[in-house]
Amino acid sequence: HAHTHNSDDLDLTMAMTTMTMQRLLAVSAVLATATPNCHVHAFLPSSTQPLLAPSTPTSTTSLDMNKRAKPKRKTGGGGFGKKVTNINIKTKKKPTNPNFVYAGALRPHDQSPTRIVDPDAVLAIPDYAIDGVPKKRGSAYDIEIKSEEDIVKMRAAGKAAREVLDLAGRMAKAGVTTDEIDEAVHAASVERGAYPSPLNYRKFPKSCCTSVNEVICHGIPDMRPLEDGDVINIDITVYLDGYHGDCSEMFVVGGPEALDEAGRNLIQTTYDCWVESMELVKPGVNYNVIGRSIEEHVKPKGYSTVRSFCGHGIGQTFHTAPNIYHYTVNQPLEEMKPGHVFTIEPMICEGLADPYMWPDDWTATTVDGKRSAQFEHTLLVTEDGVEALTGKLESSPVQFWEEASAIQKGIWLGTSEGARERAEKLNGSKVESK
Repeated sequence: HAHTHNSDDLDLTMAMTTMTMQRLLAVSAVLATATPNCHVHAFLPSSTQPLLAPSTPTSTTSLDMNKRAKPKRKTGGGGFGKKVTNINIKTKKKPTNPNFVYAGALRPHDQSPTRIVDPDAVLAIPDYAIDGVPKKRGSAYDIEIKSEEDIVKMRAAGKAAREVLDLAGRMAKAGVTTDEIDEAVHAASVERGAYPSPLNYRKFPKSCCTSVNEVICHGIPDMRPLEDGDVINIDITVYLDGYHGDCSEMFVVGGPEALDEAGRNLIQTTYDCWVESMELVKPGVNYNVIGRSIEEHVKPKGYSTVRSFCGHGIGQTFHTAPNIYHYTVNQPLEEMKPGHVFTIEPMICEGLADPYMWPDDWTATTVDGKRSAQFEHTLLVTEDGVEALTGKLESSPVQFWEEASAIQKGIWLGTSEGARERAEKLNGSKVESK
């Protein structure tokens, strides 16, 4: 669910563009010693940064998540998918390319059959649930100001997404497969009357994204068991009563003691730059401050910020205006207003930030095989600041990067007066319970 510049398509798609000879030579040098493939296996990529294409031609049925920008058009349209007796999503297995060169140590593993949702078990299904094609299109330019009714429903969707994310994070232990996490996410979403938003969005085959180690975003859950020392981003979006709630978080398999110092620093830097950027959100502020803050925080520390995926507006539509860039944009963008709802979800890399696509046309890894980290909230601009609609709850765990944050120690819930008060109370109760 990251993230494309084009708000019509997807925390997720990519445009393959011609790279310069210098970049190709650099990439060839990085990948020269990589091991060939032995297995088969955001959501919004942006168009400002070239992507490295897999070595196979793209098939005519590929899951293209980043179309080129279209001319400005009218807003709205579409509607929700019609309820049917059953949603049975069938996916075709793409042939393996035995010559594909992976950038890092991670390899795709077998996948379980795509899970189904009984429409009678949830409050609503999105319009892409049956055929994989989103029909309700938000504006690519005009930022919607949510009504009070919208906000009430988005709070509910955000809370449900947080509950599901916390549940998934508790499962991130050695020996557990990401497919088992996906199974639990699917069940927990439906139990709450929510449809798992990623499922069949432009044919995505699973109910959440699990991005391990060098995977930047959109990792497809599979049968690979997690190992101590793995870092994993779990990206959850639920569609509850007609509205999406979107969030993601990092988890360390085996706990902090299983992670090397470089991994700890990567996650800490990613978390701190994310919180620092969210602290800037309030009415009247230009959207370009978000990316500038993130890049100025990570670049001096030797990290890079991914430009090919961006945050996005969200509501009844999964991805809509505004695009949230996680890097410096040297021109004015729109100004924030009360009622704007969007995600901030920076993807920060130890090395190069160029995404390298696996043959599944979804999994985006770093081109050099180094690790990446990401956090995400759905945010509401209020009259006096910002509030995380997917903020943590009394039952949510506190992670080491929250305790050690140089920006704000403890759980961050927003900058509005109400959010600050809730965070103070929540963090106080966490300290008392230790």
